[in-house]
Amino acid sequence: MSLTIPSPAAGTTPSTDATSTPGPLAQPSAPQQPRTYQVRTFGCQMNVHDSERMSGMLEAAGYVPAAGEQADVVVFNTCAVRENADNKLYGNLGMLAPVKAANPGMQIAVGGCLAQKDRDTILKKAPWVDAVFGTHNVGALPALLERARHNKEAQLEILESLDVFPSTLPTKRDSVYSGWVSISVGCNNTCTFCIVPALRGKEKDRRPGDILAEIQALVADGAIEVTLLGQNVNSYGVEFGDRQAFSKLLRACGDIPGLERVRFTSPHPAAFTDDVIDAMAETPNVMPQLHMPLQSGSDKVLKDMKRSYRSTKFLGILDKVREKIPHAAISTDIIVGFPGETEEDFQATLDVVEKSRFATAFTFQYSKRPGTPAAELPDQLPKAVVQERFERLTALQDRIAAEENARQLGRRVEVMVTAQPGRKAGETHRLSGRSQDQRLVHFSVPAGAGTPRPGDLVTVTITEAAAFHLVADPASADDYSLRRSRAGDAWDRSQADSCGAPVPGSATGATGVSLGMPTLPVRGR
Repeated sequence: MSLTIPSPAAGTTPSTDATSTPGPLAQPSAPQQPRTYQVRTFGCQMNVHDSERMSGMLEAAGYVPAAGEQADVVVFNTCAVRENADNKLYGNLGMLAPVKAANPGMQIAVGGCLAQKDRDTILKKAPWVDAVFGTHNVGALPALLERARHNKEAQLEILESLDVFPSTLPTKRDSVYSGWVSISVGCNNTCTFCIVPALRGKEKDRRPGDILAEIQALVADGAIEVTLLGQNVNSYGVEFGDRQAFSKLLRACGDIPGLERVRFTSPHPAAFTDDVIDAMAETPNVMPQLHMPLQSGSDKVLKDMKRSYRSTKFLGILDKVREKIPHAAISTDIIVGFPGETEEDFQATLDVVEKSRFATAFTFQYSKRPGTPAAELPDQLPKAVVQERFERLTALQDRIAAEENARQLGRRVEVMVTAQPGRKAGETHRLSGRSQDQRLVHFSVPAGAGTPRPGDLVTVTITEAAAFHLVADPASADDYSLRRSRAGDAWDRSQADSCGAPVPGSATGATGVSLGMPTLPVRGR
C-alpha cells in the first residue's frame, strides 16, 4: 500500500532557477549548508535499533545531526504498545506545529509501530506532518522526505510486508563499543495483549552467515559487545527449519575474535530449550544474564494471555539456568491488572516473583490496546485496583532487588565503562558501567590510577549496594584494575573525528560507525 495525501502545511525549501546564469556583477553564492536532522525514539530496543538505521540513512543522504539548534528534519520513531503512546506522539507533534510554522523549510516525519497502526489518522490529526512510514519500509524515509519537498504535499507509505530486511540498511550506531544486531523481525505468537505481530508481521529470520558477518563488521569497527535482537530470539530458525539454530548462533559468536560480550533479548519461555542454556553456560563470551518475560504468575491469566507456558515451567527454566550459571542475573517483564485478574491471580504473581528472585523487573499496568483480543475481554479492571496491585508488586520487587544486590558486596566484578554518567556523577565524581551480568555499577577511580574511556574495562570490588545499582569505591590503586580495549580506542577515534582532530595510529577518514550490509567473510568453526 502506498498513498499520497496532500497537506497544505507541508514545508518546502526555496530553490534557484537552475537555468539562470549570474550577471557580470553577481557575487558567487555561498555553499548550501547541509540539512540537519533529529530522531526521537519511543519504545523498545527494536525501536532504538530502527532509529540507528534511520540516522544512518539520513546521513547517507547528506543530512547531518542537529547540534543543539532546531533540526531541519525531526523524525519520530513511535511505539504502539502502551496506552499513552498516542498521547505522547500527538503532544510532541502539537508542540512542533508553531515551530514549523515559523520555519517553513522544516520537515516532520513519523514512523514505527504507531505509524503502522494509525496510518492516515496521523495526517488527519496533524496535517503539518510531511511523511508517514511504517515498520516494513524504514528504508523509504529519505525518499519520502525528498518527495514531500518536491511535490509540496505530505507522503504516506505503509507496506504490509518487508520490502528489504532492515539490517541491509545503513546504520549509524549510538555507541562505538556496543551494538545491536537483529537476528529476526516479527513474531508468530498470538499473545492477546500484544499488538506487535499485527504491526511487524510474521517472523522473518536472517541467515546465520549474514548475522555473523554483521557482528564481525561491528567488532572490526571497535565494538566488543553485541546484543542479539528479536521479538522472540529463541524461536530463531523456524523459517529455515532448524530448532537449534539459536543455540548454534550463540556458540558461533564464541568463535569471533575480539567479541567479549554477547547478550540477547527477548526469549519466550515456551520455546526456551536446554540446548540454549548449555550454549550460554559453555560459550565464554555469552554473558551470565537472562531477560525472561514472565507477564503473570497465574496460570489462569497466562492462559487468557495465550502464553503457552505455566508458572511451573517458568520456574523450572530459572532453576536450570542457575544450576548451569550460578551467578546469572535474571530480569523479567510483568503485566499487572490483565482483564479478569482476581486477587488470587495477583497473589500467584507475587508468589512467583518471590521465588524467582529477579535482579530487576520491568513492571507495567495493563493498558487496553485497540486491535488486540484482550481489549474485547470482559472484566476490565478499575484503574484504582490496578494501581494498588502495581504498587504492591513494585514494593516487593524493589525489596528483592535490594537483597540480591546486597549479595554482590565484596565481589570483584569486571565493568565495561559506558559514556552515560550517573545522575549524581557531578557530586560523586564516579564513572558508570555495566558488569558482566548487566548490573549498573558506579565506581570511583583511586588517586594515581588511570582513568578509563568508554569501552574500556575496569575490575573493582563492590562496596555498596542499592535496589537499582551497585557502588565500587576502591580504597587504593591496588583494588582497581584498568584494561584498555579496542573499544576505548574506537571511542577516542570517534571523539577526534567529531572535532576534526587526528588520533595517533588511526586511519584517515570516518570512524566507520555507519554500517550497511557487511561483506566480511565468516570464519569457519
